[in-house]
Amino acid sequence: MTMKAKKILFITQEMTPYVPDSELAAMGRELPQEIQEKGREIRTFMPKWGNINERRNQLHEVIRLSGMNLIIDDTDHPLIIKVASIQAARMQVYFIDNDDYFLKRLMALDENGNEYEDNSERAIFYARGVLETVKKLRWVPDVIHCQGWMSALVPLYVKTAYKEEPSFRDSKIVYSMSSEGLKQSMGTNFGNCITFRDVNASVLEDFSPEVTYDELNKLAINYSDGLTVPDTDKFQAFAEYAQSKQIPVLENVSAADADAFADFYDKVWSQGKSED
Repeated sequence: MTMKAKKILFITQEMTPYVPDSELAAMGRELPQEIQEKGREIRTFMPKWGNINERRNQLHEVIRLSGMNLIIDDTDHPLIIKVASIQAARMQVYFIDNDDYFLKRLMALDENGNEYEDNSERAIFYARGVLETVKKLRWVPDVIHCQGWMSALVPLYVKTAYKEEPSFRDSKIVYSMSSEGLKQSMGTNFGNCITFRDVNASVLEDFSPEVTYDELNKLAINYSDGLTVPDTDKFQAFAEYAQSKQIPVLENVSAADADAFADFYDKVWSQGKSED
């Protein structure tokens, strides 16, 4: 009998109804519910983007989880955790918040349609904020499903800086690419910003000095156990890159393909494990 991944951690970039509808926001909303209805235990995280209406969506701070400072490039950034419920789905959503990175600021683009200069730092803060919060929850996911560029640094940190943490020691990681990406590079200071524990700029040595968006995705794939792509033709180069590293790829999938995702979680989870 196939071993099943029973606990799935969703680290998504977007989710309806909190932000405007998109391919990724639909997946962020629908897939966790579908997987939960299949009898799996889930936790779901997203950034507390500045365009989220806290009052209308009934977000409230979780004091016992907030209060930690994350140091990025020698600067302290307080971590604030909020939570809301989607009653119809019997699903809680945790939000990662910080005044510097999210307050009165939109998603990837500002009011004038320009990408924020510190998007790479925001992604670092989000990745580390989620992992620290899951540790505090004392929850041990079998599979971590990362969706979109905002989650792209989670695989790196799980497989390096957090590899000995009981919450993540045995976790497998699935990374989902999205049609919504970034045009700017990660910037010349990216190597300093990602530094944490045993992670430093050396993990970027195979990439260009400023690390392009495509290279960010390759970095995520390098530390993942599975890759999903919504359109094989559009993401063919990344699918082939993953396959060249013996990383399984689930192709041409959408939020509606919950059965395919569930089977893929089980496949990735079972890799390298003996069935006792």
